[in-house]
Amino acid sequence: MRESLVITASTAVSALGIGAAAHRDALRARRGGLRPNDFETATGGWIGRVEGVEAHALPDALAGFDCRNNRLASLALDADGFRQAALAAREQYGADRVAVVMGTSTSGVQAGEDAYRVRGAGGALPDRFDYDGTQDMFSLARFVRAALGLRGPALVVSTACASSARCFADAAHLIGAGVCDAAVVGGADSLCRMTLQGFASLELISPDPCRPCDAGRAGISIGEAAGFALLERAGAPGRDAGPRMALMGWGATSDAHHMSAPHPLGVGAIGAMRTALRRAGLAPGDIDWINLHGTGTRANDAMEDLAVAEVFGDAVPASSTKGWTGHVLGACGIVEAVIAGQCMAGGFVAGCLGVEMPDPQFRSQVAVENLERPLRRVISNSFGFGGVNCSLVFGTA
Repeated sequence: MRESLVITASTAVSALGIGAAAHRDALRARRGGLRPNDFETATGGWIGRVEGVEAHALPDALAGFDCRNNRLASLALDADGFRQAALAAREQYGADRVAVVMGTSTSGVQAGEDAYRVRGAGGALPDRFDYDGTQDMFSLARFVRAALGLRGPALVVSTACASSARCFADAAHLIGAGVCDAAVVGGADSLCRMTLQGFASLELISPDPCRPCDAGRAGISIGEAAGFALLERAGAPGRDAGPRMALMGWGATSDAHHMSAPHPLGVGAIGAMRTALRRAGLAPGDIDWINLHGTGTRANDAMEDLAVAEVFGDAVPASSTKGWTGHVLGACGIVEAVIAGQCMAGGFVAGCLGVEMPDPQFRSQVAVENLERPLRRVISNSFGFGGVNCSLVFGTA
């Protein structure tokens, strides 16, 4: 019998602001967070930049972790009372019984980029560069464990843009196996030269704010974000940090089709959504909103439309929130989980932002304006390079 799991606390930071309420308010007002690229101007386009990262200081005891990625994570830990909720779980279960499962695609690679630019004679990196605390892929989990005083299992998932979505499944497995009683799930991805220049080299950067599902869409807008959710068994006490919702199901597949292009028929995406529904014990008609991966590229959006139409037909409203936040890469899963919680609590579908005309070839029901309606169950998609697909089903708890 599948064990019920609930999210007892959650938070996020992105270009929309710090904390879940900032995301809800921006979605309600249809106010996006993208701006012209002032981070790596040579690549052009628009970005979703988080305000206050540069000025945010880590505590002296955590100074070895100082990098943009961990600063984002620190901002999120301090929002919405999440730190207090996690500490309450530590007090209840014990520090050894709370896992940390993080997702990121690049970790603190900007720290390595900066260090490389000032390398010394013979190419030596500066002494102040702490690889383990910053650029290493495990840095994020190491930082969160230290910041919260946790000693349970810890791991970092790096499956491109599906990273922090996949973390929910891995955390659920750890709880289900009895390895831990709760898990801090989430992730962070920060702006860096490698990401912006990499997507520019693939000619995937939109010159204007990204417009997922629009007939004239021209690519992605890169963003940065961090977020966390506290995952516990049903019956856990409320933590008074965000709307409580249930993780009802998840599905994960791998296309193994192409390094950077999705399977044109959406085979893996279809499998991920169907598996998530089956694990949740739901039929397609039980879903009230499909939160699309919806990057704004021609290939990704067309593939996802095919997959959604195959599973849901045109009966369920579907939209992407990347027009607000930008594509936050490995942090997509957690940020969009927080957004799903806010939309369920507020009773509205966040329709795509900036769409002038939906792609006429799409067969799914694309929402281009907010829809006021009760949301009991939401499916959220996150797809990544290498053909990684992850779908999560959330419900009211």
